[in-house]
Amino acid sequence: MALNYLFIAFFVIAFLFGVVRALFFGEVGIFQDMMKETMSMAKTGFEISLGLTGVLTLWLGILKIGEKGGVIKVFSRGLEPLFRRLFPGIPKGHPAYGSVMMNVAANMLGLDNAATPIGLRAMGQMQELNKEKETASNAMIMFLVLNTSGLTLIPISVMVYRAQMGAANPADIFIPIMLSTYFSTLAGLIAVGIVQKLKLWDKVVLAYLGGITAIIVSIIVYFSTISQDKIQTISSAASNIILFGIIITFILVAVKNRVNIYEAFIEGAKDGFPTAIKIIPYLIAILVAIGVFRASGAMDMLIDGLEWFFATLGVNTDFVEALPTAFMQPLSGSGARGMMVDAMETHGADSFVGRVASTVQGATDTTFYIIAVYFGSVGIRNTRHAVQCGLIADFAGIIASILIAYLFFH
Repeated sequence: MALNYLFIAFFVIAFLFGVVRALFFGEVGIFQDMMKETMSMAKTGFEISLGLTGVLTLWLGILKIGEKGGVIKVFSRGLEPLFRRLFPGIPKGHPAYGSVMMNVAANMLGLDNAATPIGLRAMGQMQELNKEKETASNAMIMFLVLNTSGLTLIPISVMVYRAQMGAANPADIFIPIMLSTYFSTLAGLIAVGIVQKLKLWDKVVLAYLGGITAIIVSIIVYFSTISQDKIQTISSAASNIILFGIIITFILVAVKNRVNIYEAFIEGAKDGFPTAIKIIPYLIAILVAIGVFRASGAMDMLIDGLEWFFATLGVNTDFVEALPTAFMQPLSGSGARGMMVDAMETHGADSFVGRVASTVQGATDTTFYIIAVYFGSVGIRNTRHAVQCGLIADFAGIIASILIAYLFFH
């Protein structure tokens, strides 16, 4: 629904800007430019979508190896002590525990195709425990915010788009996204914990959150003490080593569990082409709308206004042209993805703006879409504090993305 209104708004605003420029400034060619941009962006969207096929096929095959090999179960066991304390409303041994942990583990590994069905199952199981069927329970809200915060270890989709847009090293945003998405998740978890009066000072919770936070802060402190050239060199090398290490780990775990690796890879890889084809209409729709909005001059006015605002505050404004991705992210995944692609198309995949937009895109998930799908699947109407806590997580992730992008790429 949000994307529908945004799509309409882009075209209506672009038309009004065109009329004003034609009537009052004599720019009669503005509508020709807008139509030209419409055709150009439609072609761009098609080419990008088809170009995703190879890399997408590769990663879907690798992820299927991890899924078949039982990597999700390994992650789930590691999360169990923490989750027992974050979800006190779920009785010990209830099936919902397993589904919640497997969903979060699948999201962390970038297994979207596996995460969503498991997440819907978890929501249904929690609804069975829910006494007020139209009101979200505490467990449901915590689960939802963990999903909207976008916690991920492997930002597959962002790397795939960066590869297609010609990035020299598509994985260079791996560590920045990992850091940013952690702060998003931490902010969301603390917000929900405070509202629900959870015992966040429990020694197990502190051990998990404190330990991971200490590691994250140590990484940031280390990178802040070295030169920009060394940051990019070390970050690039570490990102690729870690990602290749994950691939090898998936394969070794699958070998240990006697999985036919080749067949598992083929099973997952088969989804690459259909997935790329499914993306085409969504990407073309949003790119055409953005293109018309930009050609009309409305985008430039928006960016100029934001630059003026941040400049008056004494803030460096180099990140401003990536903000449309941030504004779109809580509302629409397709819209945010289109804004990220537009930023890379306009400024270059390896530009600062392109990297900021990519980091923002990977740092959080689409709050309102996830709320609509997950709560809608079980008939929840009263979302209580889910939206507020989800947006707190989004805001923290966006701020962290911008600051960390300055550290790594500026």
